[in-house]
Amino acid sequence: MKTIILHFLLLIGVSISVFPFYWLAVMSTNKTSDILRFPPKLIFGSELVTNVTNVMENVDFFQAFLNTLFVTTVSVLCVLFFCSLAGFTFAKFEFPGKKWLFGLLLITLMIPSQLSFIPSYIIISKIGWVGTFKALIVPGVANAFGIFWVRQFSQEAINDSLLDAGRLDGCNHFRLYWNIALPILRPALAFLGIFSFIGVWNDYLWPLIVLNDPSKYTLQVTLSQLNGIYTTDYGMVMAGTLLATLPLIIMFLFVSRQFISGIAAGAVKD
Repeated sequence: MKTIILHFLLLIGVSISVFPFYWLAVMSTNKTSDILRFPPKLIFGSELVTNVTNVMENVDFFQAFLNTLFVTTVSVLCVLFFCSLAGFTFAKFEFPGKKWLFGLLLITLMIPSQLSFIPSYIIISKIGWVGTFKALIVPGVANAFGIFWVRQFSQEAINDSLLDAGRLDGCNHFRLYWNIALPILRPALAFLGIFSFIGVWNDYLWPLIVLNDPSKYTLQVTLSQLNGIYTTDYGMVMAGTLLATLPLIIMFLFVSRQFISGIAAGAVKD
């Protein structure tokens, strides 16, 4: 009986989690009049092709998609490299000022990111990066959460005896990171990759601030142009949102397999 109740509660939780994506898909296949009517229409319509066509005619969706894909890919790779290297160093190496630096890092977690927009923009403006992809990528190549996350994972997952064996084989600090730590950190990096990918892909405010060339707009800035001044075609807007959401779902499905397999491998003990 307990098992039945547990599965029933899990089914309810999954349904609540999946419903927004289902509702997004339904709205993208209907007209605005069907979306706004009461009671709402909960079945798929026949306007998906029309709505997608309207998106392509009103904004340069593919250019924005490529821009976002480039910025997101480079940003995530930088975050994975720098955060894993810094987190591993904080976890397994001793150096002067380590505790103070890590404490300062934790303090930055308490500061809302929006407070850094003005000083960041001033710096970006002075070095001439306004309107370029560098303004989107460089400020986010590392973050406090990523370093903290990898540091906590490294402390538990990486055995000091492995590092000692690597030192006996002549590995320097970077070789210890690259050949020993990095394979063990794969589950942590899978989560950090998903987390960072979603954050960069969905970022709207910072690209809106620093980009001034429509040909370099990211998806979120481009899709915001679909909202009319007086009226809004919600079917078109939802179709654009659906197209922008699909890469996130694909990314999650791909990386989650690595995440689960890494956890399963780490759970096997001799």
